[in-house]
Amino acid sequence: MMTMKISLSLFSLSSPRNCRELTMGTRHFNCRAPISQLLPSHRPSSKPPSLHPQTVNPPPSVSRTKNPSSRRLFLLSLPARALLLAAATNDAANVLHCYALEGFDPVSPDERSASAAKSLRVAEAVGLLEKGRELQAQGDFGKALFYFTQVIEGYKDFALSEYARVGRALALYEVGDREEAIAEMEDVAISLKGYPEVHAALAAALYVDKHALLLAENQFTIATLLDPHYTDLSYVKETKHWPPSLVSSLQQFITLT
Repeated sequence: MMTMKISLSLFSLSSPRNCRELTMGTRHFNCRAPISQLLPSHRPSSKPPSLHPQTVNPPPSVSRTKNPSSRRLFLLSLPARALLLAAATNDAANVLHCYALEGFDPVSPDERSASAAKSLRVAEAVGLLEKGRELQAQGDFGKALFYFTQVIEGYKDFALSEYARVGRALALYEVGDREEAIAEMEDVAISLKGYPEVHAALAAALYVDKHALLLAENQFTIATLLDPHYTDLSYVKETKHWPPSLVSSLQQFITLT
């Protein structure tokens, strides 16, 4: 009976290789194999299975663009009589539309007559205002006062009546009713705030007739900020055609005499 002796020795667990020695009789078999081959191996696949099925790209859409020549071919296939009839119908519709627009009037006869009457009143008011300023420039302040008063009384619903009140106040200051003239200036200085002529005239009248230096300074500051020409006596005399009495009052205010 053959004696078989098997000895197994592990030289090192940390070694990359393991060695097993097998002795059978006088023969010795040396077998070296790594431990990793002796142990069962369960390696996960390198690529996990996809959870979603592979999508297939749809085929490119087929262009639905119609052939532009198909419409021309269709029109050419129509009989000439049908084309002429369609053109004539279209022309007739355009002619009827033009006649309808010509007959349409957005303004009624009553509105047209009211507009004409308003235009006539505006022309009359402007004519009276210009006549009063013309007489003022000529130095006839009595007649100028009459025309300015006509504008104020007959056309008070127009904004230009406020400018007629300025001319009326200047004329009143010259003909002797200075109290009424100053009251008119104070009223117009509110309704036409920012109109430099009335502020300058009110400053001169307040200083001379009311001896209100502080109020006169305030009014004159407003006037000169808006138009510095009112510091020039020749401007108010030759350009604005102020009456001589108001020019004298302005001179006294400027020189503080």
